[in-house]
Amino acid sequence: MTEETASQVKPPAKDPMKSFRGVMAGSLIMEAIAVALALPVISHLGGGVSSGAWWAAMGVALALVVLCGLLKRSWAVPAVLVLQFALIAFVVASPGLAVLGLIFLAFWLWVLWLRRDVARRMAEGRLPSQQQTTPDA
Repeated sequence: MTEETASQVKPPAKDPMKSFRGVMAGSLIMEAIAVALALPVISHLGGGVSSGAWWAAMGVALALVVLCGLLKRSWAVPAVLVLQFALIAFVVASPGLAVLGLIFLAFWLWVLWLRRDVARRMAEGRLPSQQQTTPDA
């Protein structure tokens, strides 16, 4: 795309990045619930969860909920990825939480890929909301 055509690209009617923030906020809540509900199951079925690991996992769940309101910040998505790796680091204390971390890390990588693709198509003017509509004759 040349600079001439880039300046002619009209912005979409609705900001698609707002919808991505909604999807990300919803997934953070779901992940926090999954982590919190996994702890009793892991302690009952597995070898148990130490009190330190329990508090750390609940801290991660709380941080996931707090990040819902901070997704507009530039550092929020890297912080979410750090929390995914923190869950994966639970592999020693609780392998079940590490599996949850891997599942949600895969989800986050997919969402970030989708967000990058939509941003690229928006910059090129290829989103459906950016297309010229022709009146029916």
